Amino acid sequence: MRLLKHLYVQVLIGLAAGILVGFLAPDFGVQMKPLGDTFIRLIKMVITLVVFCTVTLGIARMESLKHVGRVGLRTILYFEAVTTVALLIGLVVANVAHPGAGMNIDPKALDAHAVSRYVAEVHAEASSGLLEEIVPNSVIGAFASGNLLQVLLFSVLFGIALSIIARRGRFLSRVIEQSGDALMRIVEMIMRLAPLGAFGAMAFTVGKYGIATLQQLGLLIVCYYATCIVFVVLVLGTISRLAGVSLWALLRYLREELLIVLGTSTTESVLPRLMEKLERLGCPKSIVGLVVPTGYSFNLDGAALYLTMTSLFIAQAMNIHLTLLQQVGLLAALMITSKGGAGVAGAALVALTATLSAHAIIPVAGVTLILGIDRVLNEVRALVNLVGNAVATIVVARWEGAFDYRAAREVLASRGVAVSEGSASPEREADSAVSVGK
Repeated sequence: MRLLKHLYVQVLIGLAAGILVGFLAPDFGVQMKPLGDTFIRLIKMVITLVVFCTVTLGIARMESLKHVGRVGLRTILYFEAVTTVALLIGLVVANVAHPGAGMNIDPKALDAHAVSRYVAEVHAEASSGLLEEIVPNSVIGAFASGNLLQVLLFSVLFGIALSIIARRGRFLSRVIEQSGDALMRIVEMIMRLAPLGAFGAMAFTVGKYGIATLQQLGLLIVCYYATCIVFVVLVLGTISRLAGVSLWALLRYLREELLIVLGTSTTESVLPRLMEKLERLGCPKSIVGLVVPTGYSFNLDGAALYLTMTSLFIAQAMNIHLTLLQQVGLLAALMITSKGGAGVAGAALVALTATLSAHAIIPVAGVTLILGIDRVLNEVRALVNLVGNAVATIVVARWEGAFDYRAAREVLASRGVAVSEGSASPEREADSAVSVGK
């Protein structure tokens, strides 16, 4: 069947099979974990090199270093604004819905060691000390450890250096460009294993945590999922439309990546493909190279929603009343701790633990209340992070006046995505195809 040739259909089948296996044979489902882990490791194998080639080449080809600084500043300003909105929305929803009310948990009855064990496992992959970790001890170490922020810093510096030496660096630029093309072909080969990886990861999640996990603490799960949907539709949808692209068209265009993230619970699994697709959509390579890798640490909208909602959930479950001033203090702390993690599954839990430790009002032991459902929450958290970074790239490209609307229309149309209605002529169609005004 022609339909089975599409990657997103194969991934859907893998997800469905994983859920079925995890539900009917939990022990066997848990044993499928290496399939998902191996797929993610294969992607991580080339991520740092892809980021290096893309960022370095993009900056080297920018018109001036002033342009680099302007794009970087606008990117950070956008990230801070949107993640702050996400934190506020999570805070408001938790105050209105009170998902933890009535649980009457005694902090002394909780196993604080469980938090330490989990955080230690996640911390092996995630960087919680953002400012301390952004500068690597060595360039080779940054690439070997797969630290995206460190690789990004080196790539920016290398790109600036190539820009300065100009003509003398042309040969090296061509080598980097060809290396990047070869790496993307490797990514295409790895992505053929995405259905298998999604199957293994989903079978493990359902097999280990089961349906009972979804029933326990169900109100928090429902509130968080609903809040994420509202945030994507209203906030990101509005931003996307103002930037000139229909959110629905963008989601359909990225459907394969969204399904892979849903299965693997980490946005790192689609980083190279996301960058490539955004370039095809009309975003310049230089902007994609700066915004996407940076967004993986600084623009985690799903994590921002998660942090405020789970913090208040734990406080409510322990009957701890937070005053408005205390909630403002919590928000201020989260504005710092919500940055970092680079797409690693579970990194938000590390940030939550660090925040509660610094806030010193809500007992850190309360994190054990959400350990069992963190994986369930992480699936939608990763999806929101991915959509947020895709929208951010388009916004920054639009802000710079560098977004190619005609390319976007052609790409979305070729993927079967309707981007306009009732266009009377090709010229008018090209102008209105990608939604709202240039």
